[in-house]
Amino acid sequence: MESLGEKLKSARENKGYSYEHVGRETNIARRYLEALENEDFSPFPGEPYIQGFLSNYGEYLGLDADELLSLYRAMRIQEQPVPVEALLVKPSRSFPKGLIIAIIVLVLAGITAGTVYGIRRIPRNESPKPVEQKRSPLEYVLETSYLERRFYEGDTVLIPLGDDKYRAEIVALGDRVEISMPRGNIFLDLGNETTVDLSGNGFEDMKVILSDFMRNDPSKGGLIRFELTEPIIAESEDTPQIAAPVVEENVPSITPTVIFSSPSAYPFTLQATFTGYCMFRWESDRRTREEVYFNRADVQNIQAQNGIRMWVSNASAVRLQVIGGGRTVNLDIGGPGEVVVADLRWMRDDDGRFRLALVKLD
Repeated sequence: MESLGEKLKSARENKGYSYEHVGRETNIARRYLEALENEDFSPFPGEPYIQGFLSNYGEYLGLDADELLSLYRAMRIQEQPVPVEALLVKPSRSFPKGLIIAIIVLVLAGITAGTVYGIRRIPRNESPKPVEQKRSPLEYVLETSYLERRFYEGDTVLIPLGDDKYRAEIVALGDRVEISMPRGNIFLDLGNETTVDLSGNGFEDMKVILSDFMRNDPSKGGLIRFELTEPIIAESEDTPQIAAPVVEENVPSITPTVIFSSPSAYPFTLQATFTGYCMFRWESDRRTREEVYFNRADVQNIQAQNGIRMWVSNASAVRLQVIGGGRTVNLDIGGPGEVVVADLRWMRDDDGRFRLALVKLD
């Protein structure tokens, strides 16, 4: 029967491989290949190297690596001498029976004492209860025609309507959302919308919409939208009244460009995306005037209830979109290098319908 080294050497020579060829293919140094074939394992730095190189070398030569490893292990066992102590009969030592019993009693007593002490050391509450930080309820004011945010139990909304003010409170976020309103509580499920008569005049003044909430988990809050059915008109002499047709002295007698048409006016957003350097000035609902020099890729969103007046230094350097009522409409205000002054505002027709129109000014 061939030994381990003979199997390796015969397989290599039968294939016509030199040590250099095998070394290039397996990345095993020649000295290790020769050592394996000579069954001289002293050059190897450790046992894992011997078995690893032997397995790789055998697989490369087409031999059974497991068989080679078994031969190697059997060889190593045979090489180990039997200790002299194993060949000698050891005299039996006997201990007094009383000493054995005393040792057992002491060990059991020590185990019992350690267990009792350990139990006493264990705190009754191993993990302290997390300190719950209670959130203080907040009050919000409906300053525009709608307010949408995440509300939590106890939060309130102050709703101005005409000369009066009404209060809504988030009472509970359980299986449903319960909201206390001036004329009774309302209940909402996810995705529900309901209308409310705040003033008690028989007309629905407000819509309440529940967009997101997790049942029976008040800590997550609820995404609720409070929206007046008619936009809030600022009580100011400078505020244009949507309830009547708007006519201004500096409005040219040309047909305005109608953006939206609706039975009632509603809030809208003007989004300006700049394609180049441009001076852009605007007034929203005739409030504070703002003026900014914008660069390419800048974006400005302007919200309004009634109207926006804008000044543009270069009409081709800005792309405008009007967003409102669930629709988005592109707005063309002029050509390259054109300086534009224009109003974007709600107007009321003789038939009572509202139009959001673009009117260029001189």
